[in-house]
Amino acid sequence: MVFSSMTAAQFLPRVPSLFLALIGTILLAACDGQPRIVVASKNFTEQVILGEIIAQHLEHRLAVKIERRLNLGGTLLAHEALVSGGIDLYPEYTGTALTAILKQPPSKDPAAVFGRVQQEYRDRWRVEWLPPLGVNNTFAMVIRGEEARRGNFRTISDAAKREQGWRMGMGYEFQQRPDGLAGLMETYDLALAGPVKTMDLGLLYRALEQGDVDMLSANSTDGMLSVLDVRVLKDDQQYFPPYEAAIAVRAEALGAHPRLKDALAELSGTFSDEVMQRLNYEVDGKHRPEREVASEFLKDRGLVSRAPLRHPG
Repeated sequence: MVFSSMTAAQFLPRVPSLFLALIGTILLAACDGQPRIVVASKNFTEQVILGEIIAQHLEHRLAVKIERRLNLGGTLLAHEALVSGGIDLYPEYTGTALTAILKQPPSKDPAAVFGRVQQEYRDRWRVEWLPPLGVNNTFAMVIRGEEARRGNFRTISDAAKREQGWRMGMGYEFQQRPDGLAGLMETYDLALAGPVKTMDLGLLYRALEQGDVDMLSANSTDGMLSVLDVRVLKDDQQYFPPYEAAIAVRAEALGAHPRLKDALAELSGTFSDEVMQRLNYEVDGKHRPEREVASEFLKDRGLVSRAPLRHPG
């Protein structure tokens, strides 16, 4: 997820004490000796939805207790809990793993990023990355739908041809990131009409609707994209790096539960950015419970109609 590196930096000074408390709680909860799989997520809406979908899917497909550790914390806390065995799996983003965990520079090639992350996690921590879920939560440049139709703007390169320039709004982080504003301007030579307006992320879409800005830097899976008359401009020069969501799972857990990998693999490729936008809006916009939204998703995909997977042999 594109904001995870900042989350990681915020958590860095507090990781030891928070992590010890977290692991103690998890281990205490798991001391009854019953076979279980611990499913976790990070601490924002999209992650909690994905974690709940994974948990419900495994409850249906496997005859094993599923324990939830959703809304766990930021990137570093989730990663440390995974590699230490405090949790068994959680959804992570390839770009976040590459930059925040592996400390590598961003890359624009989705296959190369996934391959690098998959190999490094396997070699360093015996953690497996399953094929991506179908969500790429990267940055997105968004304009009003009426403006897009009037100017026939479909790509960021199209938008760069607008003579009067754009009044651009963005979150504070985008202006500072190595894959943010400076590189965007260099790649596309966008003309700006006045200084960039930075604001809290929750205010961006209101500013666009009210005409305070006419282009904003958002996230490609924002729930508001599913309900507003806006257009996400295609990143035709492939400037923004990939942040594909995939399930990271401990190899030890896969060995302990022979059907776990097959069950998790059934979720790979079942999402899209548009689907994730709608799911996020159901929770953030309509204030529906994540469990309810996750259950509907699994029913819509026909996954609950499948018979439970049986232990081999």
